[in-house]
Amino acid sequence: MPGMQHIVYYIAAVVVLSAASFVLYGWDKRQAKVKGWRVAEKNLHLLSLLGGWPGALLGQNFFRHKTQKQSFRGAFWLTVVLHFCAVAYVVYKGVPPIQ
Repeated sequence: MPGMQHIVYYIAAVVVLSAASFVLYGWDKRQAKVKGWRVAEKNLHLLSLLGGWPGALLGQNFFRHKTQKQSFRGAFWLTVVLHFCAVAYVVYKGVPPIQ
């Protein structure tokens, strides 16, 4: 079972990655409107997988971006499931103490 430090670090990582995801969804939506440089979908999915999925979900709904493309939505929810599988694995197997 992870110690309190691990939980704090995990929550901090989720907050930072969620903020980055939210900003990138806003950026990508704006760029889509002006036909500018876009964020690769694989990068959006990678941030979700690493823990930024709450910000990604908020960004999708707030900016109304990537909500109609079913293949993207399916891949997004897969990243959420895989993220929680990884978290469950770490909790189950344990992590070494932080020195």
